[in-house]
Amino acid sequence: MSLSVIFDMDGTLFQTDKILEISLRDTFDHLRSLQLWGDETETPIEKYRAIMGVPLPVVWETLLPEHDDEIRQQANVWFREKLIAHINCGNGALYPYVEEVLQYFKERNYSIYIASNGEIEYLNAIVNYYMLDKWVTETCSIQYIKSQNKTDLVRSILEKYKIKDAIVVGDRLSDIKAAKENGLIAIGCNFDFAQEDELSQADIVINRLDELKTISLGSARR
Repeated sequence: MSLSVIFDMDGTLFQTDKILEISLRDTFDHLRSLQLWGDETETPIEKYRAIMGVPLPVVWETLLPEHDDEIRQQANVWFREKLIAHINCGNGALYPYVEEVLQYFKERNYSIYIASNGEIEYLNAIVNYYMLDKWVTETCSIQYIKSQNKTDLVRSILEKYKIKDAIVVGDRLSDIKAAKENGLIAIGCNFDFAQEDELSQADIVINRLDELKTISLGSARR
């Protein structure tokens, strides 16, 4: 049975950090213009960096704890629009070796999937701009998972494609847990948003994506 590789997107394949700060500033400037955020109150960039990888409803509950759900949902729409605009302007970037590694796996007949907590419009913007669909079988968003749990998102991919052997590659605890709770190997990426205590729970930790080419994966069931 051929191996499948399930990648996270933000902080794993895509350097979200390149467009995160400017998009978040744009969003909170808009909130300020509507008098929904204080002119002297800082944009909570570091707070977002700390929780990167959680589902978007949790993001906005954390960043806008005093606001109602309607404002949070509207802020998310503005933020998504800013992110997509920056992607389409070429302000983002894939991590080094992404295309090389995806091609390497494709040549070995590995099936490649993306499982992300991001919304599908945002994910599709990245996939389309960088033409990732020539390697990736499907890009899957937690947006369509009722539980908003990445373990369930990965499980849905395994069930849909009848996958027996797979690895999960990601930078945050949700990726590691999604692998382990589905009986898969968890490969942690020590990239921009990674946290040491979370990576310590991965089976393997890499510092560059091309290290995936040197790992003897064998059976990807734990």
